Order: sequence, then C-alpha cells, then structure tokens
Amino acid sequence: MINQINIEEYYSFHLSVPVIDVRTPAEYEKGHIPNALNIPIFSNEERVKVGTNYKQQGKDAAILMGLEFVGPKLRNFVKSAKKVATNNKLILYCWRGGMRSKSMAWLFDFAGIEVLLINGGYKAYRNYILSSFDNQAKIIVLGGKTGSGKSEILRKLQEKNQQFIDLEEIAHHKGSAFGALGQKPQPSTEFFENLLFEEWRKINFSKPLWLEDESMNIGQNAIPLALFKQIRDSYVINIDVDKQTRIERLVIEYSNFSHEMLSEIINRISKRLGGLETKLALEALQVADYKKVADITLTYYDKAYLYGLSKRDQNKIKTIVINEYNHDDIVEKLIKISEDLWKS
Repeated sequence: MINQINIEEYYSFHLSVPVIDVRTPAEYEKGHIPNALNIPIFSNEERVKVGTNYKQQGKDAAILMGLEFVGPKLRNFVKSAKKVATNNKLILYCWRGGMRSKSMAWLFDFAGIEVLLINGGYKAYRNYILSSFDNQAKIIVLGGKTGSGKSEILRKLQEKNQQFIDLEEIAHHKGSAFGALGQKPQPSTEFFENLLFEEWRKINFSKPLWLEDESMNIGQNAIPLALFKQIRDSYVINIDVDKQTRIERLVIEYSNFSHEMLSEIINRISKRLGGLETKLALEALQVADYKKVADITLTYYDKAYLYGLSKRDQNKIKTIVINEYNHDDIVEKLIKISEDLWKS
C-alpha cells in the first residue's frame, strides 16, 4: 500500500521507519535527510543520459531508456529494501516526489512492502527545514577571544540542563584558520544545514539557547542566514580570559600537530598577520616555541574578535572577567546572567 505523508508527519509519526533516498549517489552525497539510506534508481552517469535523452527526444524516449537501465536492477532493489525495512515498512523520497520515487514505491509495494512517500520529496524537506530557522529562539551567545575555552564551557552548561547547539561539532571545524586540524572532513553546507536542523527541531523555544559566537562561515559551512541574523541580534556574554591562560590552552590543543601542518596554516594567514609577524611565528615554530607562536597569532585573532564585537549592539553585551578558570564558578555565573536577561 502506498500512502503519502508530508514532512511534519514524517517527523511526528514515522521516525522509527527507515527512510530511503532513491536519488543518485551524487545527489545523496551533496545532502540528504539524516539517517536516510541510499538505494539509487539511477547511477550518476545514467541520470545524465536519461536527462539528456529527455531534452533531445522527449519523455517517452527517456522513460524507455530509464527502463533499460533499471530492468536488470529490480531484484537487487527489492532485496535491499527488504533488508532494511522495519516491520515491512519503508519511507521513500526523490527530489520532488516524482517519477523516481513513485516507480520505486510501485516496485516495493508489488513486492509486499508497505511504502510511505514523502510528498514533494527532498525539495519539500529542504524548504521546510530552511523556513524553520525563522523561528525565534531565546539565543544567548557565549563570546570570548580565541583560546577562552568557550566550547568546553558550553558543554559544561549543557551538563547543567542548559540548551546548547554545538555548531562547530556539526561543521567539523573550530572556526579559525587552524579549525580543521584534528577534525573529520566537513559536510557540504547543504548537509550541514540538514544536520543542524536535527538539533534545532529539538529546541524548547520558551527557554534560553546557548550558541558560541561564530562568523557566518565555519570553515566551508555557512550558517543559515535566518539563524545567523538571530545570532547577530542576540545577547552576548563575553568572557574575558587573560592572554597567558589562553596561550597555555592553545599550546595544549595544537602543539601535537606537525610543524608542516602548522607552518602551512601560518603561511595561509600571512597577509593578515603581516610579513614580520609571519616570519617570527615560523621561526618560533622551528624551535618548538609554541607559546610564542600562539602569542603572535593571537595578536591578529584578538583584534579580529574585538572588531566583530564592536559591530554588535553594545547594549546587548555583558562582559565578565575570568580571574580564576573554574568551570563550576563560570557556569554558575553564566546561568545567573542568562536568567536575568530573560526574566521578562
């Protein structure tokens, strides 16, 4: 039996049912519904040929070519579907809920599998998730210069039942030029948005949501514009941590990476550092003087951060000076400030 469901129904009722993306591997790789499995009706090359045939000879010729490609695969399609189905049930989608998903749904239904089709396909899903970032959240941005340990503090806040979305964890990047070190490859921006929505949809919008202060781009991933505008208009709690503490934290975090990797990044930001500072940083790296490297690079990053902070509404910035780096005390102060900010 083939029934159609919309995206709201998918998230409300069918999360326990496996979802199958029947688009090409290339389309799936660019972005898909998280946890969806790929059973492509066409390979990347086959899809191009069918599309070209459609433009040159029309719909009927394209359908016949498609059947030639698909025919030998029917048995394997059914075997794969039965292997992943839960209680003999599957959810399917293609790009717009058109011929590809409907054809595969017919096949699976014929094989005795109960099929649910996502109405409008992946395109409807994308429209749905991107519009969701218009929902207004009670965002509190945790700011602080590079090396302040913001991510660590935010995870401590999460342990105290505070809402937190780790944008850098989703992006597999820590934001700076050094941010890709030790990280997995970044997802596409499209898939980053999809993964971000999986966290966003769980948010209680009546309670504060903590986010780390980020520029619009985290490595190659861009924060959705609607959400970024909210972030830029939100309250900022800026933690002021002394430079020496930050240097020591950065040395622990980055000194285990090879000199080749670190020097490549220093050269990459040489225009921002300046010729002399780049030369001094590279010389310090050669003799493993990591504290000096961190000190030099922080001069640039501190200026960049303070410039960004100056562009915000100054009435929405609260700075707290951290004289002693004690997580429990910092978290307690942050929670108290957030409660005061959102009392009304």
